Amino acid sequence: MRSRLTTPTLATPPLQLRLAASELRRGAVVACPTEAVWGLSCDPLNERAVSHLLALKQRPVEKGVILIAADIEQLFYFFEVPSRTALRRARDTWPGPATWVFPASPFAPPWITGAHDSVAVRVTAHPVMAALCRRFGGALVSTSANRSGQPPCRSVTDVRLRFAPTLRVVPGATGGLASPTPIREAATGHLLRR
Repeated sequence: MRSRLTTPTLATPPLQLRLAASELRRGAVVACPTEAVWGLSCDPLNERAVSHLLALKQRPVEKGVILIAADIEQLFYFFEVPSRTALRRARDTWPGPATWVFPASPFAPPWITGAHDSVAVRVTAHPVMAALCRRFGGALVSTSANRSGQPPCRSVTDVRLRFAPTLRVVPGATGGLASPTPIREAATGHLLRR
């Protein structure tokens, strides 16, 4: 079930990761390379940061957002495990470019889940994103860098042109996937997004 992912080298200097993590803790939105496209990330527990990210994307809060982490322990706060089978399905693809939808925990904020009683999560194998989550100390929002209805950014230049030139960009390369990660329902394995 694992998808092919070109493993980029961790070309991001430690100082850049430290600065990005510091900005994330202060409520900033940063642009980061992900498995397929450039993404926007912020602290999922900071409502103002998530609101700012959604405003940049012109995305309604009702849609919810994906959370990304360096390991599953960073995600347990946000979701509940419906069965051992469901958890095994996800673990069999992680770390890797696979997003799974789990029932939301009572602690998952409504600005993350949107109009759903579930939350979409991924343990990434992308070295830059994993390193940023570790440096930050937890899961991050990870959503494609684009305005609603537009194609996602595929380069740093795209990010700079479409968003504020002052937006911090974490240096690195995308993972080489042709399209965003598939999304599946953990309880059933049902494919929600190819």
